[in-house]
Amino acid sequence: MSGARSSRSELWLGRIVLAMLVVFTLLPFIGMLSAALQPAGSNPTGIQVPTNPQWGNFITAFEMSKLPTLMGSSLILVLMVVPAGLALATAAAYGIVVLRVPYGGVAFLVLLLGLTIPFESLIVPLYHLMKDAGLLNTRLAIAMPLVALYLPFGVFWMRAHFMGVPKELTEAAEMDGAGWWKALRLIHLPLARPAITTLVVLYSLWTWNQFMIALVMMDEPLMRTVAGALGAFQGQYGTDIVLLSAGALLIMLPTILVFAIFQKQFVVALLQGSVKG
Repeated sequence: MSGARSSRSELWLGRIVLAMLVVFTLLPFIGMLSAALQPAGSNPTGIQVPTNPQWGNFITAFEMSKLPTLMGSSLILVLMVVPAGLALATAAAYGIVVLRVPYGGVAFLVLLLGLTIPFESLIVPLYHLMKDAGLLNTRLAIAMPLVALYLPFGVFWMRAHFMGVPKELTEAAEMDGAGWWKALRLIHLPLARPAITTLVVLYSLWTWNQFMIALVMMDEPLMRTVAGALGAFQGQYGTDIVLLSAGALLIMLPTILVFAIFQKQFVVALLQGSVKG
């Protein structure tokens, strides 16, 4: 009886903690929404329920920040970065885990070291590297560093998936005469669909919201990422808290929608390793 009472108390305690976390997470968004609905040019303080919500502020912010152009630029970069990054990460993890290429373990440790390097410390070397290659002010100067910077995490993520696939499947494919490419295409990639989908979403969001590399490598503001919209908008309307809040919410909206749509894929990918035989 005491065990049931204890488990019930733990359940309620977990629910209370979860509810508190949800409140703390939503408070900044509620505050920004409250500010965005105030009259333009005003100075909102705290969370206020607007008596006359100004929804037109979102239209104004959308037009002034040139968001459609920057969204198109971000989309181009996503289409450049995600396929290349996904192909390299999947191939590297497959080689390390399934094919067991020589020195694959050493290569993986080197990639893990890449996860420990502060991102900001690489900006200056990358700038000079792109400058020497004659790629500054091109989208390649943004896409190529992003592919390289995302690679350590991508290999780590896909390696975790391939390690969870039973070795018997690969051995059975080899006995049937399937080469490494056929085994990858017909066995491993279909099984890796949740992990690949999650990695595609993460790569897309990281590229979509990338600001630092786009700012350093590209002089043309309209060829940067959508995160550059808020920077340019802040430079022109830095004192208008209302329009800044509306612009920030518009920039975050695609990210929130993507996470809401693909949350099931995230859960499946994260739980794959825990249900192994």
